[in-house]
Amino acid sequence: MGGSTAIQKRFLLYPAAIRGPSVPVENKEKRNPVLSGWVLVVCAFLLERLGFLREFAWRNAGFGSLTRISEFLENVEPRFDPTVIPLEDTQPESVVSTEEPSPSPPPSLSIATLVESAPVRYSVAHYRSLFISGELTPLAVANAILPFIRRDTSPPGEHSTAWINVRVDLVLKAAEASTLRYKEGRPLSPLDGIPVAVKDEYDVEGYPTTLGSAIVPTDEETVKDIVDSWCIEKLKEAGAIIMGKTNMVEFGMDTSGSNPIFGTPRNPYNEKYYTGGSSSGSAYAVSAGLVPIAMGSDAGGSIRIPSSFCSVYGLKPTHNRLSYLPAVNHASTCAVQGPIAADISSLAALYGVVSQPHPATSFPKVNPSTLMSEDSNRPKIIGIPETWFNRASPAVQKLCRRLIKRLEAEKGYKVVPIEIPFLKEGQKAHALTMLTDAATAAPLDGGISPTIRILLALGRTTRATDFLLAQKLRRVLMQHLAWLWRAHPGMVVVTPTTLCAGWPIREPNELRHGVSDGDTTQETMGYVWLANFCGAPGVTVPAGFVVPEGRPDQGEVADVETPGKVPVGLMAVGEWAGEAALLRFAADAEGLCREHECRPPGWVDIVELARREIEKSKNVESAK
Repeated sequence: MGGSTAIQKRFLLYPAAIRGPSVPVENKEKRNPVLSGWVLVVCAFLLERLGFLREFAWRNAGFGSLTRISEFLENVEPRFDPTVIPLEDTQPESVVSTEEPSPSPPPSLSIATLVESAPVRYSVAHYRSLFISGELTPLAVANAILPFIRRDTSPPGEHSTAWINVRVDLVLKAAEASTLRYKEGRPLSPLDGIPVAVKDEYDVEGYPTTLGSAIVPTDEETVKDIVDSWCIEKLKEAGAIIMGKTNMVEFGMDTSGSNPIFGTPRNPYNEKYYTGGSSSGSAYAVSAGLVPIAMGSDAGGSIRIPSSFCSVYGLKPTHNRLSYLPAVNHASTCAVQGPIAADISSLAALYGVVSQPHPATSFPKVNPSTLMSEDSNRPKIIGIPETWFNRASPAVQKLCRRLIKRLEAEKGYKVVPIEIPFLKEGQKAHALTMLTDAATAAPLDGGISPTIRILLALGRTTRATDFLLAQKLRRVLMQHLAWLWRAHPGMVVVTPTTLCAGWPIREPNELRHGVSDGDTTQETMGYVWLANFCGAPGVTVPAGFVVPEGRPDQGEVADVETPGKVPVGLMAVGEWAGEAALLRFAADAEGLCREHECRPPGWVDIVELARREIEKSKNVESAK
């Protein structure tokens, strides 16, 4: 108990380290029907009006399963908020500092050298180096991106489905100011001039916040009252260029990436697959090469799932580490905001800026300079929950185990077997909680898409007793994780990011009305939910590719030459406030998985296009 007391002294609200009961896993699960087209529309209409039908669907989804384990929860207090706050001296990352997130890149980097090195995607460091050298400017980069993402042109930009709104005037104003700062040798930060895409869940001054829905007011008077949320304020202070608001699943309530209202961005690697969601547009934007960094949010894997499906990097921070203020977190029991990036150094650079604490929060300042600093004495322990891990499809397991073995052999990691109780019930408890949260925040409105109306109807069916059982189970799971981290300090819990390899678009009418596929949703969320429900940080890195549906060898491991290959991710979950340790783990994994990464077919070479912008400007000037 002495170790547990010492840990609790370094944190506020740290759970007691108590091992959960060892209970046999119940594998009885009923299948949920796949609904699309007019059948989906009719089912949504009926579920909203017929209580017995809602009750049947709720039970068929397994939400009544918590009563089966109520005997283990009788003497447990519910925990409604998974926030765990580190004290100032908890970890090196909590030291107050104004240092930059990473060493300055060499200003001598040229476009020719960069192109010759053939990176999978351009990073924050690449752009910054070219800005410093004067080979590119933020204005040229912004002008190169805008034609691809604007919806208000005829025809719309090639990649505009990934965006909901772009204010060209605001983008160019910010890019011009950043260009002048570089010209005068006074950039604000390593993110100055870097283009960043922002999920349309963040409040950004001058933009409506639609949440991917048609029912949210977007009139001029409403927009006038919108002020920058804390993360956006920090990005602007750093000089980053907000390249508009990206597409998302309506209200962030499913994981496919489908949005029949604003359009559904297709997976950059295979247009017959979804991007994953709900931060679909942000992951797409990074994957397609349009921006090196983006902001998403994650209540049930909504950063990590699309990052995995699009073969990029995503970080779900510790609960409440990133502030929503002055906006409201409508899913405050599980949801967080977080970064998506082309590489780990860019992910760390973005996280280092947006994680600075709001004055109203109790979180200490993050020291960006330590996020990627190497520590030869740091623990290198990978915890594998084998029973859980084995639920993934064979190819997903094979890819993830291959990367884990290389981490052991080449990076010095030690693998330890671990067990986590109530995983099936925990996933149901998380989903039940999220749907109930949403049902209290969204109105009954026929303008909401059918898939989301079904989910909201299920949320309104949850009884108070079931909701309380879920929060009791949350405490049990958090206590068990605390016990695991006491037994294995510094361990990261490693699994695939999702049980399945991608999510195929099986019917054209899914794009018109949406799709309700509860079983696939649960497969995508099969691992990610734990970090949300328990408030721990998690990171996903690319692990390889799988052969898509429709080919003779579908479901097998693919190589980078396989047409239509489907990306797979590996995920690590760390101790509360352990983002720095996760980023170091992810950097180790990145060094090994780079050889299995490749650009998607529609990748856009923004650096080359920006270079042409510069040349065009020079020619115009010389012609005067």
